[in-house]
Amino acid sequence: MFRIGAHASVAGGVHNAVEEQLEYGGNCGQIFTHSPRVWQEPAIDNDEAERFRERSAESGVGPWVIHSSYLVNLCTPKEGLRQKSIASMQAEVDAAARLGVPYVNVHLGAHTGAGVEGGLDNAASALAELDVPDGVTVLIESDAGSGTKLGGSFEELAGVLERCELDLDVCLDTAHLFAAGYDLSTPEGVDETFAQFDDVVGIEHLEYVHLNDSKHGCGTNKDEHAHIGEGLIGEEGMTAFINHDAVADVPFVLETPTEDGKSFAWNVERVRELHGA
Repeated sequence: MFRIGAHASVAGGVHNAVEEQLEYGGNCGQIFTHSPRVWQEPAIDNDEAERFRERSAESGVGPWVIHSSYLVNLCTPKEGLRQKSIASMQAEVDAAARLGVPYVNVHLGAHTGAGVEGGLDNAASALAELDVPDGVTVLIESDAGSGTKLGGSFEELAGVLERCELDLDVCLDTAHLFAAGYDLSTPEGVDETFAQFDDVVGIEHLEYVHLNDSKHGCGTNKDEHAHIGEGLIGEEGMTAFINHDAVADVPFVLETPTEDGKSFAWNVERVRELHGA
């Protein structure tokens, strides 16, 4: 089954994310367990978790992915931030296990002077400290590659996977890929991008996709999402990506803006239209 959904709110209880997803017309989705802009433990009790699991199963919504806090920086050379990042990630994977969510998504962060190799070493060793419950997988998300942030190249993603003792997989973000220099605006560019990913990382590591168009050009390192088919990746590129054999069984989740009278529901329907094109 084709899986498309959007980021959903857990306001009022995590189970409400399922109802919101159904309103979007989605059948998979992403959540934050708490505000992503503060250091905070997920506050999900057993009753809430059970309701979430039951509603997800009843409505056929899944797989879900938890997006980790924006404050997490796995590449940092600063010990205090490193320990906070590890503790935050441990809380997220534990919450995922309680909720029956199979994936926790995380950005590698910025090396802030440690250098690329040092940053990748830091990220791999930080992730190796996690005690990840059975049934949960940490996904490393591709980045737009600005400043000292890592994960903008397939080589950097592969570098963490190769260094880390933990079994890791990848979430590709189309807007981030485009901003980092992977041209997804044509069918040929999409083919080449997937061929490079398979050669460097391995297509078997691709478990989820953040599907977003881009307001900025290829290689600009500028991360600003656009409605599907209405950014600089465009309809042709988005259609080629959505229908590519490499992602035939991979779930897509939207992080598109709510503007110009267009919401997640509009974008979910747009993706379904392009998938059938």
